[in-house]
Amino acid sequence: MADPQGFLHIRARELPPDRAVPVRLLDWHEVHAHHAGDPQALALVQRQASRCMDCGVPFCHHACPLGNLIPDWNDLAWRGQWADAAERLLATNNFPEFTGRVCPAPCEAACVLGLTDPAVTIKNTEVAIIEEAFSRGLDTPRVPHWFTGRTVAVIGSGPAGLAAAQQLTRAGHTVAVYERAQEPGGLLRFGIPEYKLEKHVVERRLEQMRAEGTRFWTGIEVGGPQVTGADLRARYDAVVVAVGSTTPRDLPVPGRELSGVLQAMEYLPQANQAALGCPPADQVLATGKHVVVIGGGDTGADCLGTALRQGAASVTQLEIMPRPPEERPDSQPWPTYPMLFRIASAHEEGGERLYAVSTVAFVGEDRVRALRLVDVELIGGRVVAREGTEREIPADLVLLAMGFTGPERSPLLEQLGVGLTARGTIARGDDFTTDVPGVFVCGDAGRGQSLVVWAIAEGRSAAAAADAFLSGSTQLPAPVQASSLALRA
Repeated sequence: MADPQGFLHIRARELPPDRAVPVRLLDWHEVHAHHAGDPQALALVQRQASRCMDCGVPFCHHACPLGNLIPDWNDLAWRGQWADAAERLLATNNFPEFTGRVCPAPCEAACVLGLTDPAVTIKNTEVAIIEEAFSRGLDTPRVPHWFTGRTVAVIGSGPAGLAAAQQLTRAGHTVAVYERAQEPGGLLRFGIPEYKLEKHVVERRLEQMRAEGTRFWTGIEVGGPQVTGADLRARYDAVVVAVGSTTPRDLPVPGRELSGVLQAMEYLPQANQAALGCPPADQVLATGKHVVVIGGGDTGADCLGTALRQGAASVTQLEIMPRPPEERPDSQPWPTYPMLFRIASAHEEGGERLYAVSTVAFVGEDRVRALRLVDVELIGGRVVAREGTEREIPADLVLLAMGFTGPERSPLLEQLGVGLTARGTIARGDDFTTDVPGVFVCGDAGRGQSLVVWAIAEGRSAAAAADAFLSGSTQLPAPVQASSLALRA
């Protein structure tokens, strides 16, 4: 275990300092600087890892969908055994460089030390281990020693699809990943802003997967004339559907048709392209505009940080629910992941957050110029408007970030013959199988909108199910069972 008395000697939770707000608003580089090989940065990680208590029942391990062996690699990081720490980390997580940057860390919410002191900095230790592994050449391609002769098509290259593809490739199957965008990565590339996850980090992992043998076919809308569902069933022995939950929740109020009212995913991918030096000709910019973001979650915060970097005149983020408490409520006891008032890096940079408000209408003629809202309260579980609180706020650009309702109703789903649930997700069994033999589904397409860490866990589990289908048995790990209920943690 880590230092048996570390949590007594080091009571404070310490994280590396973020880049200064005035500086980071001038560029698109990551807010959290990562200094692989820096002795001072590594010493901080080791001190914090020493606080791990190596609990008899490691609730952090159970809170993580991947089942990460957190006490193990905390101990190894504390000892400076980076190769062993990386080996233990990669045993359960294909992409710790992603989760170490963008996961909300349900493991830390379940940390036993967190009952009396600040929780162990698990997330920072995770990203430090993997960055140290890459810098030392420890995480190299794992080319299979033998091939099964079986073929698998993975539809979608987000975190679920990539995890499934890497696991199946390493198991010796021939895997092709189909992506309708021009570059693979899914939401990792197009949804998450550069300042949270620089795309060279994504490309580094994709290059490893290519070296292992995974093939990527981009710019192909599966279900269209290029490749149909029937083509997939004829060409491949198994199909894994990982198309995500990309149908955005809309807001059908008066004025929705006005120019300047956009879905968040019409805005964020353009900003990511521009940050990489390839701005689309029709890019929507927040420069000099009063921006209103409807939705208080991670996507809303991503819009906030992006608009601030583009030089918005003001940014206001709206949330229909009341402001969450700052302390864990009795209704959300440890070790559950509590819904608390949290400050993302974008909130440190500016903007205003309004809670318990609802949009009544978008105001303007051809283009939006204001947003009419009203204060609301929860009465008997229903959102009720408060009389006399209706007002307008300026809005030159409105971004809808209210979540997603399920996979798009593409011809692919009908061609494959898979069923849908009442929630609009793809129906599946506990083992990620659909109604069609040999067709599996994982990630948000089956679970509904959720976290990157859940997507990776589901991708690994779906790969195990597909491997068993193809080979009769499997040695691939399956950290989770399929669920149609998407919880945040």
